[in-house]
Amino acid sequence: MGFVLSKAMNDSLKGQQEFMRLQMERQLVLQNLMRERQTAMQIAWTREFLKYFGTFFGLAAVVLTTGAIKRKNPAVLLPMLPLSFVFSYQYDMGYGTLLQRIKG
Repeated sequence: MGFVLSKAMNDSLKGQQEFMRLQMERQLVLQNLMRERQTAMQIAWTREFLKYFGTFFGLAAVVLTTGAIKRKNPAVLLPMLPLSFVFSYQYDMGYGTLLQRIKG
């Protein structure tokens, strides 16, 4: 009688372990899917931001260059330096390999 009860408990324990293993695998798959969606949303947001910032950057470049030529003062172009860093970072994030380098 004890053997039958022990065998039933062993079978039950194996079933629970299998269920827990399957549940863990499903959670990992869901976490990976959520991470991929979040990354895709981040890239999409960056590309959308880049459209507006690129327009601003281009307009600022034209206006500052015109101002530097009219005033004959190249220091007017100084704000282009940080703007170009921001633009290149956003471009690399949206269309480049920044995310792959971060993952690596």
